[in-house]
Amino acid sequence: MSTRYTIIHCLNQFFGGIGGEEQANIPPCLFPGPKGPGMLIQKEFPEIEIAATLIFGDNYVAENPETAIREILSLLTPHCTENRPDLLVAGPAFTAGRYGIACGAICEAVQEELDLPAVTGMYPNNPAVELYRQHTFIARTSENVMGMTDAIRNMIPLGLKLVRQEEVWPEKDGYLLQGRRKNIFAPEAGAKRAVTMLLARMNGEPFTTEYPMPVFDRAEPAPPIEDMRRARLALVTSGGIVPKGNPDRIEAASAQRFGTYSLEGLHAFSAQTHQTAHGGYDPTYANEDPNRVLPLDVVRELEAEGAIGSLHEYYYATVGNATSVENARKYGQQIAKVLVADGVQAVILTST
Repeated sequence: MSTRYTIIHCLNQFFGGIGGEEQANIPPCLFPGPKGPGMLIQKEFPEIEIAATLIFGDNYVAENPETAIREILSLLTPHCTENRPDLLVAGPAFTAGRYGIACGAICEAVQEELDLPAVTGMYPNNPAVELYRQHTFIARTSENVMGMTDAIRNMIPLGLKLVRQEEVWPEKDGYLLQGRRKNIFAPEAGAKRAVTMLLARMNGEPFTTEYPMPVFDRAEPAPPIEDMRRARLALVTSGGIVPKGNPDRIEAASAQRFGTYSLEGLHAFSAQTHQTAHGGYDPTYANEDPNRVLPLDVVRELEAEGAIGSLHEYYYATVGNATSVENARKYGQQIAKVLVADGVQAVILTST
């Protein structure tokens, strides 16, 4: 007779079937049985029963982590004392930053507070990976929901290995590196293994390094502007400076969009006209004088003095707080396309 496993599944408001962005601020709630992707989990793994599904607004958890986690633990504690589940599964979150942050925080909390094995799934560029991978098992997924079946087929076997306390390896079990070093006994000394790898590399043969190095994007710097007095300049910020009220609803963390805002008739930003939408730091001084983050006032002075040729009539803003590299790259490409078409030669790019 095959072993049966009981799990708690955690989903955001979208995958839980409650709604989209308009429901992203709902507090956590618990439902019996499977929802959404949970149906697929039970279909793919008949030995699994989803006892309950925890559904939360991803904004609610990402923006109120301490409160949200306390609420989630209070909902899960009765389940873990009466009919204790074997595993908690969160997501998968793919590239969704806020969703990933919520999944990571929940997994970390139930492992520490409820002593329950937990696993989630994310694309490697999800900003939550760097926050949680050291203490949480994160199965590798594709970028989007088209890879849902593969993500589940990766997450669940990994999670069941954790339940059975079996040894797991990132290459074999498909989870993202946790930055941990583990001592093992090898049949050959390190010097011999190193020479073998070196010879393979010199001969163009395949080999696997025992110490993979991180890979970083490197952009070639543009040549300097020869004469700024003739240059057209633009303003771009990841510091979240937006018109009062944040009309585009740019998220305080894990931004899913950027805004385009007119500078026509503006000689400086003020507390009455603009604010910061950025989370993760004290916004007091930025809200008192938004020019501290995006110096429109000084640029207008330079323009009036003839130190720069002209200023692009729009500025572009998003929030860098936990925003994924993939989204940041996409925003930059979209903004650059507009600026190049307008003949912009230089950009002042500010952060927080």
